[in-house]
Amino acid sequence: MIALALLLTGGAATGCGGRATTHHKPGTSHEQASGSVGTLLATADAAGHKLREVPAEGAPEVRLALRPDSEDGWNLQLSVKNFRFTPDSTGGAALPGAGHAHLELDGRKIARLYGPWFHLPATQVPEGAHTLTVRLYADDHTAWAVSGKPVEGAAQLTAPAPGTPGGHSHGEAPSQSPQPPQSPQSPPSPAPGQGQADRTVTITVRDGKVSPAPARTELRRGERVALRVTSDRADTLHVHGYDKELALPAGQEATLILTTDRTGLFEVETHGSSLVLTQLLVR
Repeated sequence: MIALALLLTGGAATGCGGRATTHHKPGTSHEQASGSVGTLLATADAAGHKLREVPAEGAPEVRLALRPDSEDGWNLQLSVKNFRFTPDSTGGAALPGAGHAHLELDGRKIARLYGPWFHLPATQVPEGAHTLTVRLYADDHTAWAVSGKPVEGAAQLTAPAPGTPGGHSHGEAPSQSPQPPQSPQSPPSPAPGQGQADRTVTITVRDGKVSPAPARTELRRGERVALRVTSDRADTLHVHGYDKELALPAGQEATLILTTDRTGLFEVETHGSSLVLTQLLVR
């Protein structure tokens, strides 16, 4: 009887009725939360993520289309089938037909995508012909695969030289003569202060952890947001989609002021430690 009681007590502590786990998304069953969908293969994609094999029937699909933006760069559209974007459960278990996408330029990852639309700035694409690839991933960062191959779509892109028609290089006219120095009345070059921002997001990075926990920051198009970040190690902040960067000195607060002139979901992360700090949802 004593042994039976101990056995039951241990089972309760380790089962679904025990301590809550971060990967168990509300509304899902224990079987779904275990991430047992498909077959985890020993092989990996070019980025080093293991493949999660699923049958061809009902498997996720993705196609990539793009068109030049009238102001800058290109607008990308992902058309997916048997798949839904789940940014709220990224990092959890693999759920059927759910997850996110990676965007690669000539095999180099340039963004993680949480929705069907993405703006690619011209500054991120060197002159010449390139291949853009989008690949679908589960929430646990394994790559969805069919017949041993990752589920992905590709499109060709040719970037013109800066300053040529279609190059979207506004405000880069060739200099005619040396420019006079700024007058004392000229605006200072540093970024504007916090008082000129509509919203302020304060983030601390310490021992590889982000505080508060990464979440979405919802904004209206045209709002100015101040990202105030303090990191315990030297790093670089990067706002995907806007291609904005900010040096983060160790132990010092740094502030980036950003005007949200594009709609979509944009990830803010650190380059050195590859930590997601927040997501800017601009409507």
